[in-house]
Amino acid sequence: MRLSLLSLSAAAALAALPATHAAEGMWVPQQLPEIAGPLKKAGLKLDPKQLADLTGDPLGAVVSLGGCTASFVSPQGLVVTNHHCAYGAIQLNSTPENNLMRDGFNAAAPADEITAGPNARIYVLDDITDVTDQVRAAIDAAPDPLARTQALDAVEKRLVAGCEAEPGYRCRLYSFLGGNDYRLFRNLEIRDVRLAYAPPGSVGNYGGEIDNWMWPRHTGDFAFYRAYVGPDGKPAAHSPGNVPYRPKHWLKIADKPLREGDFVMAAGYPGRTSRYALAGEFEDTEQWGYPTTSRHYRALIALVEARGKADPDIEVKYASTVRGWENTMKNYEGQLAGFERTGAAGTKRAQEAAVLEWLRGRGEEGADALAAHQRLVALDEAERATRERDLVLRMLNGTGAISAASTLYRLAIERGKPDAEREQGYQDRDLPTIEGGLRQMDRRYVPAMDRELQAYWLAEYVKLPQPQRVKAIDDWLGGSDAKAIERALDRLAGTRLGDTEYRMALLSADRKTLEASRDPAIRYAVALMPTQLELERESKIRAGERLAARATYLAAVAEHRRSQGGHVYPDANSSLRITFGNVRPYTKLDGTRQQAFTRLEEVAAKATGEEPFDAPQALLDAVQAKRHGGLADRRLRTVPVNFLSDLDVTGGNSGSPVLDAQGRLTGLLFDMNWEAVVSNWVFDGEMTRTISLDQRYMRWIMQEVYPAPALLEEMGVAPRR
Repeated sequence: MRLSLLSLSAAAALAALPATHAAEGMWVPQQLPEIAGPLKKAGLKLDPKQLADLTGDPLGAVVSLGGCTASFVSPQGLVVTNHHCAYGAIQLNSTPENNLMRDGFNAAAPADEITAGPNARIYVLDDITDVTDQVRAAIDAAPDPLARTQALDAVEKRLVAGCEAEPGYRCRLYSFLGGNDYRLFRNLEIRDVRLAYAPPGSVGNYGGEIDNWMWPRHTGDFAFYRAYVGPDGKPAAHSPGNVPYRPKHWLKIADKPLREGDFVMAAGYPGRTSRYALAGEFEDTEQWGYPTTSRHYRALIALVEARGKADPDIEVKYASTVRGWENTMKNYEGQLAGFERTGAAGTKRAQEAAVLEWLRGRGEEGADALAAHQRLVALDEAERATRERDLVLRMLNGTGAISAASTLYRLAIERGKPDAEREQGYQDRDLPTIEGGLRQMDRRYVPAMDRELQAYWLAEYVKLPQPQRVKAIDDWLGGSDAKAIERALDRLAGTRLGDTEYRMALLSADRKTLEASRDPAIRYAVALMPTQLELERESKIRAGERLAARATYLAAVAEHRRSQGGHVYPDANSSLRITFGNVRPYTKLDGTRQQAFTRLEEVAAKATGEEPFDAPQALLDAVQAKRHGGLADRRLRTVPVNFLSDLDVTGGNSGSPVLDAQGRLTGLLFDMNWEAVVSNWVFDGEMTRTISLDQRYMRWIMQEVYPAPALLEEMGVAPRR
């Protein structure tokens, strides 16, 4: 039994939506014509069929950054996204003496724009192809779980290779609803991305971690990139001779004021949700995954912050890493609080019990799905037995010098195979990304800090129960006490991988050369690799079992939901989605009613003069002088800053353009409220709100605080006086 995502009946889709507002649903764009009724009722003025044209206006302007969303806003390749999405590029270009994270960046002209880094990418969606029949045929023909995983890998590589036959494109195979549908996405891969504008951190990150996930909010979370291509108009590596990319479509800035109750929609690339996860998977996450990860991140943040206070180089080079840890930690802690508040575990158990009871009632028709559920439960139990080991190995092997060594050695191994037989991530198509990561390592690496991170994870390793220990690491360590760890750290400190020239020379080294190396980090990678490969093989066997079981069970879950008139849309998987709703306030758990908009004067009222509430003096002066620059809202009598809506989003939607009923850019989505973070697992329609930057505040900053008149003119919104 299989469910086709795009064959949902209009009746089922309509029944799935609450009567009052759109709320739940990260819709595959091709579904939108089928839910034209709810879209129109919510206030959409465009023809829903227009939104199904993924390369037309306005969706053709929406792009992926490979972790965030962005959109073209001019015919000269200007791209707007969140400040926190561009933070890595801002950090890469920062030094203690020229700290762009603190001071901002404003290119006087396109010639002054700076590279966002060798691995910065803009992906412009070109085509989507349904390849379900080809992929399922390959999987179903495989004789055992390992062969099933290998068959999926082989057919994916073949499809991607054919899709990328024309240079300049990057393709990706997406699985929907546990493997019931497969679609091949083809994107133009723009490899020369440059930073054009970023406001000072006291605007772009106003409120910092204190305000993160909170409302009310007053953050100017925006920045601009520009996409460049070769003189022939085709994607090319960064070069002085490149020219701005000319997109087929770009968003126009909204010309009507956004108000409470107005229709809004967001197009973006949400990363991952788990609304169809098993109850046991949820409980593992609630009871172990999130608390454990948060505990480790809290300790790591303290390590880096303590070092950073004494060493500005560490503070700058690890700023992006620390911010990522902080964001994840706070998100997880918010979800844990939300799980308890909403009784999410009970809800997940009740939902799963209802599906299983329904399947039992179907007799023979439900037998396959019931067996698939039992198999998934057993697989989860098996993975639970080694979860501590798997976490420690993943984190230890992800530290600076060890990570570089592992990458170099694995690449040398894979390079000895035909390209189609190499592990994904090490094919010829991946070499520019590997090279870029190794080349920019010194911008996010300080040996002394790397040693402390290694020490942390080695200490965690020796705490593992004996059944989870790894012989190769035990032999390499030569003991389990503090002295053994210190000796290992002393050896690793002798690595030369911190030297860019040495590191890049090893990029083309063969396997024998690396195995003969005396570099201690390389020696570690060589010693551990046989174990890594065996663990990968075991993981592939489990993945092959999941391929069959999850597709069968989730098809049944979807059919059950439709039979109950419920939502049928796939979990987020980083593919393009549309969510729609309205600008809406909400009432907090303490009973306080929140307004839908925050105001300019509230930014100044919040200012303390100290980070993270260190609003620039130019901003404070403009507020005091009531210099609204023609951007004040008539009803609010001031410039709106951020606003709330009931859109259904998750990580990856950061930077998503928030469009009005006419498809014009009215804001940039950058966060959710604290009460909403549980929606990755269980959607709470009453409390879920998204937080977006109002485009009027963005323009106000660019007029009155950190002027960029040329960019405003380029977007067709020259300053008003």
